[in-house]
Amino acid sequence: MTSSPDLSRVLPRVLIVSRRTVRKNKFVDFVGEYHLDLIVGYGAVPVIVPRVAGVHTLLDSFEPIHGVLLCEGEDIDPSLYESADDADGALSPEQLEAVRRLHPSDAAVDHEKDSIELRLARRCLERNIPYLGICRGSQVLNVACGGSLYQDVEHELGPAAAAVRHINYDDYDGHRHPVRVLPGTPLHEWFAGDLAEGGEDGGGAQQLMVNSYHHQGVRRLAQRFVPMAFAPDGLVEGFYDPDAYNPGEGKFIMGLQFHPERMRKPGSDEFDYPGCARAYQEFVRAVVAYQEKQVAAAAHVPRSALPASPRLNKEMERRRKVIFRSFSLAKDMYLSGGRTHTKPAEQRDLDAGAEFLESNTASLSVQQEKRLKQMGATVRNASGYLNSLKLSDGREAAARALMAEMTVGQLSDLASFYQTMGRICSEVLDRKLQALHLHE
Repeated sequence: MTSSPDLSRVLPRVLIVSRRTVRKNKFVDFVGEYHLDLIVGYGAVPVIVPRVAGVHTLLDSFEPIHGVLLCEGEDIDPSLYESADDADGALSPEQLEAVRRLHPSDAAVDHEKDSIELRLARRCLERNIPYLGICRGSQVLNVACGGSLYQDVEHELGPAAAAVRHINYDDYDGHRHPVRVLPGTPLHEWFAGDLAEGGEDGGGAQQLMVNSYHHQGVRRLAQRFVPMAFAPDGLVEGFYDPDAYNPGEGKFIMGLQFHPERMRKPGSDEFDYPGCARAYQEFVRAVVAYQEKQVAAAAHVPRSALPASPRLNKEMERRRKVIFRSFSLAKDMYLSGGRTHTKPAEQRDLDAGAEFLESNTASLSVQQEKRLKQMGATVRNASGYLNSLKLSDGREAAARALMAEMTVGQLSDLASFYQTMGRICSEVLDRKLQALHLHE
């Protein structure tokens, strides 16, 4: 029998933005299975960010973010990267129309996806969150750092474009083309054993056969990046930030124009090269290390350095008082053995406390959640219990007799139980009301 996993360890979260398509006249969001399988296989949790209008304004709701993986998709809006320096290479209206006819599923611009992904990329760059960009994701990274793109490689590279085919619609997964991998780069390290078989390809670089499907690519590489591989036409096929690359320390900022996750042998899930999965393996290693650093940093923050608790607005303060009043009433009822009668206003307070206890149990342990739900049910039933006692003196006497038979220890435990209830609920209430206030 295999041992159960350690559920106390919270796995790091990797955000992946979905791509949108149409199925049965409705939009469907999806992410390629290979990306998800590799992220899960190496020990992280993929969190899919849907390509839904307005999500770019809600990215704080996806915190904590320990890594971001951006992959394939439509063309990036040229207005986000075009500059005066690139004006000479701009495509004519006739050329743009030809590109749209040749690449109809890719040439469409998705402004919402652009906004979501560029904001995520910039957040990673600002906070040193590990980032891996595949295909479009590498282009997003370059644009986020001030680089530019070719709108269409075939049209803009001229005669050099004939040296390589970057996309084959008839054979997406089977298509391969060579790239030169530069020594001293992570890509060279990952594929070192197989690069030797490819033979030297000038300038100390070695050859690797890769899968790709794209018609755009890096034109002007952002200044912070160093290229790792080139296609025969001179197109950058991989780049990284050497100052932000140390997976063991939680550092990883990289873009790959080709698709290592799809480089698999025909009819098999076996990779072309052992190094194909290294991009994901090292990325997740950086994600795990980043999470550990964040946890360690939070654990050593002195209490004096923490932000002051926000002041509650009038409505929240009113709710707090009602709920505490509810707990106090419930405690008095039980300590009095049923001699305390409730008024209509007090009954409303009891209902409010019961509703809070029964519905606000997030982030609690199983034992705490069970106890709070039991308390909520007890408070909810308190008034009905007292009313039934008033129906006859006999029933009240029976209840008193039952309490009289309880030992001192049992009565003490009962009183202690409701004291603990007040403390737990006070802590939970403080945490939840503060969270509500912060999100207003």
